[in-house]
Amino acid sequence: MFIKPKRVKNVPPYLFNEINKKKQNLIEQGVEIIDLGIGCPDLPTPQHIVDRLIEEMKDPDNFKYPGYSGCLEFRKAVAQFYKDRFNVDLDPETEILALIGSKEGISHFITASIDPGDVVLLPDPGYPTYRTATYLANGIPYSMALLKENGYLPDFTSIPLQEVEKAKLMFLNYPGNPTAATADLAFFQGAVDFARRNQMVVAHDAAYQMVTFNGYTAPSILQVEGAKEIAVEFGSLSKTYSMTGWRIGYAVGNKEALQSLSVVKSNMDTSQFLPIQKAAATALVSEQYCVEDYNQIYIERMEGMLAALREIGIESDTPKGSFFIWASVPKGYTSSEFATKLLEEAGVIVTPGGAFGEYGEGYFRISLSVPTERLYEAIHRIKTKVTITD
Repeated sequence: MFIKPKRVKNVPPYLFNEINKKKQNLIEQGVEIIDLGIGCPDLPTPQHIVDRLIEEMKDPDNFKYPGYSGCLEFRKAVAQFYKDRFNVDLDPETEILALIGSKEGISHFITASIDPGDVVLLPDPGYPTYRTATYLANGIPYSMALLKENGYLPDFTSIPLQEVEKAKLMFLNYPGNPTAATADLAFFQGAVDFARRNQMVVAHDAAYQMVTFNGYTAPSILQVEGAKEIAVEFGSLSKTYSMTGWRIGYAVGNKEALQSLSVVKSNMDTSQFLPIQKAAATALVSEQYCVEDYNQIYIERMEGMLAALREIGIESDTPKGSFFIWASVPKGYTSSEFATKLLEEAGVIVTPGGAFGEYGEGYFRISLSVPTERLYEAIHRIKTKVTITD
């Protein structure tokens, strides 16, 4: 008889898997659903990246086991990307590690960074994987409240001293999921100083770093002087280049932390398929016009959805990054109740804020990563079918 271990029992069902099950059940019942719940880009991977993949697929040498740290071409491309965009120097041999998507790297990094019973400081609301991976590593999550009045930035002075003393790792995420909040270099300087004073590692999840709008450019935490002494940044090609299914990302920064991560990874996986790594290298070192074009599409979608929400009395800050809208739930509803209302009255799936943590209650998240015509159909349904009562 199989007895589930406690660390697995503590893990709630993966949020987006549950949403997908609910979606499939409704489709089977004949309901036409528009899913604005999951952030998976609908736009195609740019052709020059696909072409490089096809080219590399013709070389049988690429079908061998890749190196555990990732191929050198990919790591050099990450180094060039950081130099060109952030003026940050990285050593491809010691300060860059290829990942099978940043989700995999983040999960393994927690195991590589803490001992059982150590505290991990997590943004709340935040990406659910931070918390579940902490449970699986027998760590203790501590929620750092991200409040609207603070611009959805954590207040480090509000964290109890006893939690700080036990913390070995802190996660940040800007542009943020689900809040779409952004941070400047001054904030990252404060975060690095806080981590250094309290002898913890700070991990920055930069999955949406390139998805930015209206003149805003997201910084890297590694631009802070001395950040590499204490920080690791996780990057992903999934959102920037519409490469979610390709499963390719990277970790950069503190060499000792990356070496620890490489120990875990080398015992758990054998890195990503070489043609994917080489195509990803092409994505990073090529002109970034495709990124600008895709960001413009997200801007247009965002403006349309924000206008529709205002028509039914819902206000939201205009995002400067990510392809999410984080909106307040109307008075009289919980997050789940309002998400259910949109589903039942309009056939539109959104993600209730409470799914991202206790401080997400009172909000809901809309993803703009659906075809434009479907998004405008969702907008039409929301404006014509959803009635808000006080």
